[in-house]
Amino acid sequence: MSIAEPQIFEDTPAGQMPSGSLDERVPAKPEEPIELRRRISARDLGRLARRLSALLHAGMPLVPALSALLEQMQCPAKHKGIRWGQSTDPLAPVIEKVRDDVNAGTTLADAFGRHPGLFSPLFINMIAAGEASGTLELVLARLADILEKRVELMGKVKSAIAYPTMMAVVATGVVLFLLSFVVPSITELFAKMNQDLPWPTKLLIAISDAIRSHFVLILVLIAGAVIGAVAFVKTDNGRQWADRTKLRLPLFGPLFFKLEVARLTRTLGTLMKSGIPVITAMEISQRICQNSVISEAARMIQEFVHKGEAIANAVKATGIFPPVVFHVIATGQMTGNVEDGLINIAEMYDSEVEGTVRTLTSLLEPLILLLMGGVVGFIVLAILLPIFDINQAL
Repeated sequence: MSIAEPQIFEDTPAGQMPSGSLDERVPAKPEEPIELRRRISARDLGRLARRLSALLHAGMPLVPALSALLEQMQCPAKHKGIRWGQSTDPLAPVIEKVRDDVNAGTTLADAFGRHPGLFSPLFINMIAAGEASGTLELVLARLADILEKRVELMGKVKSAIAYPTMMAVVATGVVLFLLSFVVPSITELFAKMNQDLPWPTKLLIAISDAIRSHFVLILVLIAGAVIGAVAFVKTDNGRQWADRTKLRLPLFGPLFFKLEVARLTRTLGTLMKSGIPVITAMEISQRICQNSVISEAARMIQEFVHKGEAIANAVKATGIFPPVVFHVIATGQMTGNVEDGLINIAEMYDSEVEGTVRTLTSLLEPLILLLMGGVVGFIVLAILLPIFDINQAL
């Protein structure tokens, strides 16, 4: 496989592969309002790409396909008692502008590129590759696959984390309620008896008194710690530290690593399969990495390949990726099919992520239940021990 120089698609006749830089590919236009950007998710973009691909596959020309897509977005959610979908699609005004731009002679990629706050370089460059190669409907389907798979995997990871987190929050709330309101009313009775209390009861009373006496201070300290941590993570050094720490976590570290590698290899493989030059594909793939450690590794690979190294050797030189990644890519290079090798790596890690999510879910639920039961059990034991002593004395 030959290594092509960085190329980006500009306004050229279909079938030609123009050149340029990635920053030139996206026109310098004002970004969309923040409110609109927050309402547009990867799921919405995947649905957009999937529907447009289906319309083009049915044989519709591009402008009528965009008009049909716009009509669907502006269609009422309910008609004759049947619900079709959401009442208003936030992408509708953007698609209307895209259709008008394309109707005026602009390429579809450049029309989307005029909204860089909504459409990423991955989205824009893949569409440009599809237009240049005459396979727009196929590239849109691949783009939809990438976005939908990303949403699916992130949803599974979030669901694995959300339930234990919710249980932990509920357990913490229950314990704080017991220590702040229930325990003090009971321990007051013990204090009036002037009886020597067992050490669990003394510890429970001390914790309860500390929470009641310094409740506001504790809340302020917790809020300050959270705000400080968030501010630190937003800095370059803080983000790098957080990303390294995330990959070193005992249970979740391998999960986050596999998720990032799957995202990187799937994006890179799909871009190359769509006809985008390897250097440009690596630059785009690096930008979609959410972990700075993996992003830096992708940048190193890009530099090595730009100097003439094979992709497999560049991957091995980073020292971050497991041997299986190197060997699959090396085999793909020998057979001239690196793109499928990269996508196979992504599929492999997708399966492992799903298995890891199931394992974490099955492990964390009983662990949190045991921890919550242990804390509540300690509180109950600390309350009951003095009562047993009083009964024995009587």
